[in-house]
Amino acid sequence: MNKTPTPEGTNGRDPNHHHPPTEVESVAPPTEESWRDWPWALWYRQTMAILRLEIKRNFLGRRLIAVYFLSLAPISLLVLRALLPLHESELGNPGKASVVFAILYQAFTLRLAIFFGCVAIFTNLFRGEVMEKTLHYYLLSPVQREVLVLGKYLSGVISAITFFGLSTAACYFLLYAPYGWTFMEEHFTKGPGMSHLFAYLVVSLLACLGYGAVFLGIGLYVRNPIVPAGLILIWESFNFLLPPILQKISVIHYLQSICPVSLPAGPLAIMTEPTSPWISVPGLLGVIILVILAASLRVKTLEITYGTD
Repeated sequence: MNKTPTPEGTNGRDPNHHHPPTEVESVAPPTEESWRDWPWALWYRQTMAILRLEIKRNFLGRRLIAVYFLSLAPISLLVLRALLPLHESELGNPGKASVVFAILYQAFTLRLAIFFGCVAIFTNLFRGEVMEKTLHYYLLSPVQREVLVLGKYLSGVISAITFFGLSTAACYFLLYAPYGWTFMEEHFTKGPGMSHLFAYLVVSLLACLGYGAVFLGIGLYVRNPIVPAGLILIWESFNFLLPPILQKISVIHYLQSICPVSLPAGPLAIMTEPTSPWISVPGLLGVIILVILAASLRVKTLEITYGTD
């Protein structure tokens, strides 16, 4: 009996007959092209594109002259201190250098430099483009408003932590430089030098995240951000005089609890238990997310009228 020859590669199956896919075919891994079609992949690419555009503006804008000054001022003073031929008695006890840096960091870097630096950077993320009459290019592009807010916010955070993270690290090393290489090597390798520096950098990052979110929202909801920024500065500066419940409604309260060296608040301060870092960090990040969501809602309803600004 003659058998009808089967086409090569069909294993006896009729090529014209539809067969259900095998198990291997049904669970075949997605290709690279299919991953790129997912919404989050598009949002990621758009966020990265906004980041590249905004970071250039955040480092080259004329409004950032004050940020450069705030980040370089303490470095200049410590460089001058390191270069002057000071006597050991004038340098002070190296064992107390950590307290000196804690005073410099908490009094100037944290309360003034990072605060006003975030005011200059984040309030201008949207208002700067309104002033330059360029924001409509973003609003007319096929970009989700939430993606636009996230991209601009992350660009501000990267710029702020670059300015003040490098400033913090440089100041920390320069403060110990006059005591000699031997003391520095022992302090950073066998002592608490590296752990303290890492803690200060974490505090600087959280400060940029927290103050950045606050001033991003203020720049979107308030026409003139100077007045609310001044009120927030007063609230943060005199936080230690407030009742314990109100002290926790501030960014500085959570940041101070993470600083490696605690400073006395003064005789007029109302004492309160410092918040554990395991609570302060997630709590601060949660507030930041809520503020970013509120900013996204504002941008969704944002209408541009350049003639009135």
